[in-house]
Amino acid sequence: QVQFVESGGDLVQPGGSLTLSCTTSSANLDAYEVGWFRQAPGKAREWVSCIDDASLKYEDFVQRRFTISRNSAENTVHLQMNGLRPEDTAVYFCAAAQATNGCSRYARNYAIWGQGTQVTVSS
Repeated sequence: QVQFVESGGDLVQPGGSLTLSCTTSSANLDAYEVGWFRQAPGKAREWVSCIDDASLKYEDFVQRRFTISRNSAENTVHLQMNGLRPEDTAVYFCAAAQATNGCSRYARNYAIWGQGTQVTVSS
């Protein structure tokens, strides 16, 4: 069974930066479309960004602050987050789907999920 693991969550001050990582030891991540989602306490899970063979996609609220990238040598997908705000506080999840027609913003299209990593933005 393929499992994905997120890491990199931490407590950071407003305006700070973090890099989240999503990796797996049981599959070639290049064969998957990978998405990042987040869920804040009391709120629904929301899409943040995704990457496929041809494109990088972002939700409007993270445009020009977050960057998604793939490191094939490390078999990892990163989410670089700059200019963090208190409203970015959430558990961040990576999710994967076998390559189809482009990565999706909809959670239902992803079959494999990591356990999440906590990001807290606070002074």
